[in-house]
Amino acid sequence: MTTTAIEGTATPDEASSPPELSIAARNIAFALIAGGMLLAALDGTIVSTALPTIVGDLGGANHLSWVITAYMLTQTIATALGGKLGDLFGRKRIFLISIVIFVVSSALAGASESMTWLIASRALQGIGGGGLTVTATAMIADIIPLRSRGKYQGAMGAVFGVTTVIGPFLGGLFTDHLSWRWVFYVNVPIAAVILVLAVRMLPASKGDERPVIDYLGIAFISIAAGLTILATTWGGSEYAWTSPTIIGLFAGAVVAAAIFVAVEARAPSPILPLRLFKENVFTVSCLLSFVVGFALMGTMTYLPTFLQFCLGVSATASGARTLPMVISLLIASVVAGNIVSTTGRYKLFPIVGGVVMAIGALLLSRLDESSTFVDTSIAMFVLGIGIGLSMQILVLIVQSTVHYKDLGTATSAVSFFRTMGSTFGAAVMGSVYANSLGDSLPRALAEAKVDPSTVSTPEALDALGDAARSVIRHAYADAFQHVFITAVPLALVAVVLALFLRQVPLRGLAAPAAADVGRGFGMPDTRDTGGQLEDQLTRVLHSTRARGIMERILTVEREVSIPQTWAAAEVGIHRYRHHSDVRLSDLALAHRVPSSVLQSTFDETTAAGLIELEAGAYRLTPAGRASMQHLIAAIHAGLIDEVERQYDTTLDEAQRAAVGAIAWRLLIGSPTLEPIGRHRRASPPPL
Repeated sequence: MTTTAIEGTATPDEASSPPELSIAARNIAFALIAGGMLLAALDGTIVSTALPTIVGDLGGANHLSWVITAYMLTQTIATALGGKLGDLFGRKRIFLISIVIFVVSSALAGASESMTWLIASRALQGIGGGGLTVTATAMIADIIPLRSRGKYQGAMGAVFGVTTVIGPFLGGLFTDHLSWRWVFYVNVPIAAVILVLAVRMLPASKGDERPVIDYLGIAFISIAAGLTILATTWGGSEYAWTSPTIIGLFAGAVVAAAIFVAVEARAPSPILPLRLFKENVFTVSCLLSFVVGFALMGTMTYLPTFLQFCLGVSATASGARTLPMVISLLIASVVAGNIVSTTGRYKLFPIVGGVVMAIGALLLSRLDESSTFVDTSIAMFVLGIGIGLSMQILVLIVQSTVHYKDLGTATSAVSFFRTMGSTFGAAVMGSVYANSLGDSLPRALAEAKVDPSTVSTPEALDALGDAARSVIRHAYADAFQHVFITAVPLALVAVVLALFLRQVPLRGLAAPAAADVGRGFGMPDTRDTGGQLEDQLTRVLHSTRARGIMERILTVEREVSIPQTWAAAEVGIHRYRHHSDVRLSDLALAHRVPSSVLQSTFDETTAAGLIELEAGAYRLTPAGRASMQHLIAAIHAGLIDEVERQYDTTLDEAQRAAVGAIAWRLLIGSPTLEPIGRHRRASPPPL
């Protein structure tokens, strides 16, 4: 292994790397990044409770689903591109550009005067949102020391996951107490503040690598998805299913998908390597992720509309009444993830989850205008359990079963399928809603002798007499029953798919990620294999499994005690990071202990000849530097052994160097040695 320059002059890479942030500056930078993530995640679901009011104001009920779908489709595309562009031009630059796009599009959406205007604004907003989410994940590696990164990444995942599911409630608050336009306007001042502060306070990150971007792959998968969504949205409403338009859209989607497959087979850096689908666990997990995304976003989009039109609750209350689904989903996903990470047995969860999901969707499909609070809560609670049992473990088992070299791509692929499932869920269920309501509502309006314009919003419907209101609410309930029953056969398909999921031994590296809520909700993560491996090794070394692993790593012959090695390491690390004298008071302050606690250990280390004291400052001796190199070599060799054992593989020279860089950053705790795979440094600087 190449040894490390603990003392002496800075290497060229060090001179050009950004200065290490103080704890306060680091937390401010993290807050800004998390704020961008919050805005992007929130806008995927905050609109759902405002949809009835938006349709009543702008019209275009047949295009209702596109308010959600347009955002999610362009967000998916931007996610696929954003990570690579961040590598090319710098993540801070892409983050700032994404905020600008998000601010402008939010203002345009709030000012919309037609449904077409709103949908176009939402599509633009999705581009900004996708750029924010993917760069936020990557920027954590730029500002957070590797050995501290686990808790920050967990917090980021929680922001993404929880924000995604409380969106309907917040949307209801704005709709009831301000206007549906404030669902979008609220982004403008918040994003503007983040933009101003980010320009000044986020550290710059240079794009040192020239990544290969699969433009053709991204283009054709987007075309295939867009044409399919158009066909399912227009079919039966705008055009007959057998019309040349719908048949042409489906045919175009098939052709685009076929071209995508051909492109991916030849692309030097495909967004979705086809060879991964040879693995049973990966293929089935991707398909199950699609189903989970379909059920989650499809129901979350239309439940608030059902509650407002059929049960007469306010927009705020409709968002709050989805909480049983949110609570059960979070509980089930975390419990399932932790059980799988402990036992290694995962096959039962998607099977049971699919069955429970089908039962929950069936219960939803039996709700009508006379359903009680208990009825709706039970149905949503059951559906949330079903989704949660499957949702969280899919990323976990893929990370724990794919080959080392495919770790980054496979993780991104599972999130991609879940997001595409969400997009199709909103579109398909929206098409079912529009078609069903188009059949039942005109008859109800005729029976109630009510003009259609007088029932365009839930408030207008509530103002009608009891007899007319009952007839029209029944028509809406009938349409929503058709919407929710759509998820039942899909959930049963998930059960069948899960039966074919092979149970294989899980590798332990991914296990500590089980409680990361954001991953289950498909938080984008386009980092390469090195970045993914950094994440997993850091989680492992901060988990309850760390003691046994570190004992195995550090069980090497040594002539000095571990306390003496620690003291020498503290001196070397401090001098490397701060390029200043090392005084005992400084180390005591850094560890928040009295100097007297450390004094005896440092006296022993000085006597052992590892460090020397000169004018009140400590420095490493040649023996101390040798001890440091011995420690780094032990960690390096131990981590290589851990990776090779867990992934049943033999690392090549470049991969071993990558693990060496992880060992070095774990030891010194500095983000200035930039992440593997995106930057020049792949191993510690030589002596």
